[in-house]
Amino acid sequence: MPAIAPEPPRDDRTMARTMRRLIVEQSLESGVGHVGSALSVVDILAALWSGVMRQPGTADPERDRLVLGKGHAALALYAALHVRGLVDEEAFHSYCKDDSLLGVHPDRALKGVDVSTGSLGQGLSVACGIALGLRLRERNGRVFVVLSDAECNEGQIWEAAFFASHQKLENVRVVVDLNGLQALGYTRDVLHMPDLLGLWRSAGWDAVSVDGHDLGALKESLEERAPSPRAVLARTVLGRGVSFMEGQLEWHYRNLTPELAAQALRELEAAS
Repeated sequence: MPAIAPEPPRDDRTMARTMRRLIVEQSLESGVGHVGSALSVVDILAALWSGVMRQPGTADPERDRLVLGKGHAALALYAALHVRGLVDEEAFHSYCKDDSLLGVHPDRALKGVDVSTGSLGQGLSVACGIALGLRLRERNGRVFVVLSDAECNEGQIWEAAFFASHQKLENVRVVVDLNGLQALGYTRDVLHMPDLLGLWRSAGWDAVSVDGHDLGALKESLEERAPSPRAVLARTVLGRGVSFMEGQLEWHYRNLTPELAAQALRELEAAS
């Protein structure tokens, strides 16, 4: 099978900065929460959409696919699609409005969204099915899956993980957003999984741990060839880039006020 040349690299840092600003602005405009979760995965999605994924958002059967298992972080995905020109200005500002395709969770009817997600624990199973189908059709496309660390509490994740290693689905790449928080508390308090890296390895995966806000490390870990399915445990911070949100459980759900949004935007601008 012929190899696919990757797309020309893009300015991933500028993309990440722009995505953070868009997330804050649109979260305020819509009055919808999950802003902390969206900010947590910005660098992961920026790395994927700025050169790691091949032909994303196209109809090319050889393209790489993305499954956002952590569907409640959809605003970060919409921001990436907007930066890449797949979602225009009008559509982006329709987020969570009546008749919009940009809902709280991704809908595959939207260009650039490969799978409708939001039911935690199911994304990896769907990704494995896609990956196996691509192999049977002798396609080169890879399937990237973004999971949350709390999502790894779900038993279906591990059934899919063992299935992937048994089937030798080297075309699957998982990124776990390891921010240590979930809806009801710290992950260590809700259901402690002390050696997540070891668990992925015991399931037969080539698992590595990286700084989830280091774009270079993320890209290297996602592009590196592995003899088995690859799991990247990305150590992240909920609400990354906004001081009053970082690592604070309330920002899993809390909505922004105009005053807090203005403060967040000032901080993001000062850091750029």
